[in-house]
Amino acid sequence: MVKSIGRFIAGACVAAALGALGCNSNGSSGAPGAGARPRLAYITNGVAPFWTIAEKGVLDGAKEHNVDVSVVMPSDVNDQMHRVEDLLIRGVDGIAISPIDAENQVPLLNKAAAKTKLITQDSDAPKSDRIVYIGIDNYVAGRMAGELVKEAIPGGGKVAIFVGRLEGDNARKRRQGVLDELLDRPDTSAGMDPLGQEIKGEKYTVVATLTDQIDAAKAKSNAEDMMLAHPDLVGLIGLNAYHTPALLEALKQSGKLGKLQVVGFDEQDATLQAIKDGQTVGTVVQNPYMYGKESVRVLAALVRGDTSVVPENRFISLPARKIQKGNLAPFWADLKAKTAKPE
Repeated sequence: MVKSIGRFIAGACVAAALGALGCNSNGSSGAPGAGARPRLAYITNGVAPFWTIAEKGVLDGAKEHNVDVSVVMPSDVNDQMHRVEDLLIRGVDGIAISPIDAENQVPLLNKAAAKTKLITQDSDAPKSDRIVYIGIDNYVAGRMAGELVKEAIPGGGKVAIFVGRLEGDNARKRRQGVLDELLDRPDTSAGMDPLGQEIKGEKYTVVATLTDQIDAAKAKSNAEDMMLAHPDLVGLIGLNAYHTPALLEALKQSGKLGKLQVVGFDEQDATLQAIKDGQTVGTVVQNPYMYGKESVRVLAALVRGDTSVVPENRFISLPARKIQKGNLAPFWADLKAKTAKPE
């Protein structure tokens, strides 16, 4: 059972937590009976170090709010949908999910919302019946990445964007933010520029946006292809956590490390080390630890009948930040402290 639904966290006894997942004391899948611990599920959009940080936040939140939580890390969108269905069948009081394909998952999300407390985190599904979204404004974060590109390459030139997949609300908005910032455009976050053509601005030209389906090896290959196709390329922009290490490796093997600039997202150790070593100007980080901890806090409150945790705009903002050499040390120290394994 543990393999099918993920790892249970913070239960007084794992066996008791697993037994509680089937149904509540009153036999329904609604609110838990008096004195029962809420049973929650935290569903990621894949398996990555980013989600390991979030899992630590879930762990701390579960202890603080006296709940049992299963952390589910699906392999792809189909697996994610199967995991949701499985949790609904078994009975769970609340779900926090990062939808992989928000547009096409709306029917399933609405089904879940009708049976349990459903919130989104990391990536939103605004057309669904989710109660609240916890995360960054991904469009604003994209513009931040564009600002880093401008700082690294003030003279402009040709750049390429790399992204795992664009079905998610987060990736699409990040890309639009980067494009709008580089092209000095107003907000176009409601739309999406085409992928198959160059997008030219006064100073910067985005030669392509390449997807890799969350495959670091494919991201590296894509970067190598772009450098061959565009010898005058000056910058690589990665929108997922694994991109900066993959893009830097492509530059290193191509003998172009230091000749092209790399800007990325999130806080993998290799990315932070690259900032320290001067190999990249910076990264835009989210707050995966707080994604996990806040999701547990909000779901625990909702299951216990407290709706005051949901703001009127149904968005709990955990602002994105730019991490560069100047603020790297305190950020990295805090990250290590939060994710340290207990002795």
